Amino acid sequence: MTRRQFLQTTACVVAALSTAPAWTQEPPWPTRPLRIIVPFGAGSGNDIVARLVGDHLSRALGQPVVVDNRAGGNGTIGADAAARSAPDGYTLFVTTNTTQAAAPSLMKKINYDPIKDFAPIGRIANTPALLLVHPSLPVKTLADLIALAKARPGKLTYASGSAGTLVPGAMLTSMAGIDMLHVPYKSIPLGLNDVVAGQVDMMFTDMATGTPQVKGGKLRALGVSSAAPVPALPDVPPIAQTLKGFELLAWYAMYAPAGTPAPVIDRLNRELRAFVGNPATQERLGALGLQPMTSTPAELADFGRGELARWARLIQQAGIQPE
Repeated sequence: MTRRQFLQTTACVVAALSTAPAWTQEPPWPTRPLRIIVPFGAGSGNDIVARLVGDHLSRALGQPVVVDNRAGGNGTIGADAAARSAPDGYTLFVTTNTTQAAAPSLMKKINYDPIKDFAPIGRIANTPALLLVHPSLPVKTLADLIALAKARPGKLTYASGSAGTLVPGAMLTSMAGIDMLHVPYKSIPLGLNDVVAGQVDMMFTDMATGTPQVKGGKLRALGVSSAAPVPALPDVPPIAQTLKGFELLAWYAMYAPAGTPAPVIDRLNRELRAFVGNPATQERLGALGLQPMTSTPAELADFGRGELARWARLIQQAGIQPE
């Protein structure tokens, strides 16, 4: 081979390598808008958290992020939609313990597997439940409420809009030995609206939804389900001060459909950890009564498996029958 032929051959090889098929490289992501499915209605704590996360991702990834509320079925309608979405990195799922830990014990049948059908991305925050009553109810403390419920068996009503609001209500009736009428709603804001209107006596809510109602004077807070008071409402006592052992924390986390590429999951986890670790985010979440949390995808996977067992136990102890 002459020197000229060698140079020509080398040039052809270099040109071929530089134009290698796209499948030999990582595809660019993202190149179009992302969607976050939320399994509860607008205005819920889940919705508020998802929109905060979405704003951060939009800035970090350079693409619009749309929140898609799919309320109903105690969150299972949205969870099923997320599980069935294409695992291409363009559909995300910001959800709670309701769909990923409690639903299998609350419902006789769900159309998704909370472990197998999702790729964990990371945790976001914990939230205690907040017990709220209408100001017209003649009670100032949890002890007053229990006494009133015993004096009026079956007459007082409490709303729920998720597992995180249903289970503490059932725990309260069970542990206090009282009889109250449960009124289920499609989402927390819908139930809370009826409590504010005086059509329902009380409700457990997530902190993000309930705190503004307390600060605005529309509802009275009797207790929180955490072991210690929450900085956002420091004067509201833990329920455990009256009912020993009463403690319950709900949580928020992000997932993607199973099969989403690992590089996409890793990038999303980095962005989620940056979001939660930002002091401005922590201040914002704290003002809503939320406790910021972070994790790796593997840590969320382990956490989720443990939470399935924990919520099954809580639901059984509360005497809730699957629907």
